[in-house]
Amino acid sequence: MTRSEFDDIRAFLADKGTSAGDLLRVAMTLIDDLEHVHTREAIQRSRYLQLLTAARASAAAELAGEPDPLSFVRDELARRGELPQDDEEVRRILADARTAAALLAHMESGVDPVPPSPRGPRLRRCAGTRRTLRH
Repeated sequence: MTRSEFDDIRAFLADKGTSAGDLLRVAMTLIDDLEHVHTREAIQRSRYLQLLTAARASAAAELAGEPDPLSFVRDELARRGELPQDDEEVRRILADARTAAALLAHMESGVDPVPPSPRGPRLRRCAGTRRTLRH
């Protein structure tokens, strides 16, 4: 959900003209959304754990002197259809990895890429209660 959608919901809830039935419909929609997000998070955690396990197994296989230590990672990526298919894709993946590493190093350096406003933080407020939720 975007920040604007949260603002819309807050405005809708704060509107004195909102009926109990409308509030119930919003609550049911939010519960459905929460359940969907919870399910997606569980799937993502499972996928992360599978990839982490494959990476750890590959690192252990390398330390043990196995002939093909990347087989665990390769098998996991192949199962998901995520193995690079051609030289162009290989170059793009390596460039993405280098960029991600550079961004992570910059973030960890503690330098704020966006300096704070001299007027202080910008507060986001809903424009008013006339905004309506989309059904």
